[in-house]
Amino acid sequence: MRALDGIRILELVRVAPGEFCTMLLADMGADVVKIETPEPPVDDARRAAFAFVNRNKRSIALDLKTAEGRALLHRLAASADVVLEGFRPGVMTRLGGDWATLSAINPRLIYCSLSGFGQDGPYRDHPAHDMNYLSLAGVLGLIGEADRKPAIPLNIIADYAGASLHGALGIVLALFARERTGRGQQVDVSYLDTTLELLAATPNMRYFFSDGVAPRRGAGFLGGSYPYYAIYETRDGKLLTIGCTEPWLWENFCRAIGRPELGRFARQPDQFVRPANAEEEAARREIEAIVRTRDRDEWFDRLVRADVCVGKVYDVGEVVRDPQVTHRQMVVEVEHPKHGTIRQFGIGIKLSDTPGAVVRAAPHRGEHTDEVLATLGLGTEEIRALRDTHVIA
Repeated sequence: MRALDGIRILELVRVAPGEFCTMLLADMGADVVKIETPEPPVDDARRAAFAFVNRNKRSIALDLKTAEGRALLHRLAASADVVLEGFRPGVMTRLGGDWATLSAINPRLIYCSLSGFGQDGPYRDHPAHDMNYLSLAGVLGLIGEADRKPAIPLNIIADYAGASLHGALGIVLALFARERTGRGQQVDVSYLDTTLELLAATPNMRYFFSDGVAPRRGAGFLGGSYPYYAIYETRDGKLLTIGCTEPWLWENFCRAIGRPELGRFARQPDQFVRPANAEEEAARREIEAIVRTRDRDEWFDRLVRADVCVGKVYDVGEVVRDPQVTHRQMVVEVEHPKHGTIRQFGIGIKLSDTPGAVVRAAPHRGEHTDEVLATLGLGTEEIRALRDTHVIA
């Protein structure tokens, strides 16, 4: 048994954050049906099978620009628990699959919309991507070194930590509420809103509203300018992260490198937003020289034994070989009927009684069209007629 067994979700998205949102729920047992356009896929079928964000799902190819396609969407929504859509506001209205239309068909439906700026407001219709949300939320301006342009942190923050995770949480909260009220509801998730929420939780924002103190890039105790929270290069040209924000952990580090007197550079209360001063920067440069005297893995082993917060800066190939990653089953294998064994990253949420599982590789576009439509009572001839008129594929 998995936690979301029996929950059916219709996914209507074209970008990976929406797909990741429903994958999190599919891993926990939800029956996620991807509704895709009948257009030929960009990726070949073999690569599609490896798509991390589409595992544990079924796919149907359905043209919602046709009246017949919209009618089938309505029939699917009538028995669904959740619809997740990731288009700009107004698109689903044109396709006949908006909240007002589908909730009238199924009052118990949870309808989650992931959009850049939400369903209202002056930016409602603006196009944007992760970096744009980060810049508007004030996040991008805080990432990187003070004397350089901001560093772009992939698209992890707004897309995945923001929209994907908040969308999944919003859906689960709405399902929980439905158990009490018997009613569905709309879940409106904005990439910008959720990015702001993530920033607000960081320590360097602690005194912004209370004291009017705004953080700056490269400053603050998490900005990389202080010796106790920094990236150091080792003798073999690799990198090591030191994150000793607690004074006793910093003292452990200083003893381990043979410089206990540097313990006086432990984190201080006034360092939430200010940059390191000249003496603190000099201490960091001194430690840089010491760290360059040994190889990365040698330092790592030594510092772990000394009870220091330390990490190796891995490339991806090293990540999948790390003993902690493999022990926690964060690299898993799933069998594909055509392409054999497929390796993927595992499930981050471990439940003791109803754990998630990777049971199905990602589908190719339209792989389950006939199977899903058969659950609506459509016969072979009806399905063939829909395919002949290009309503489905």
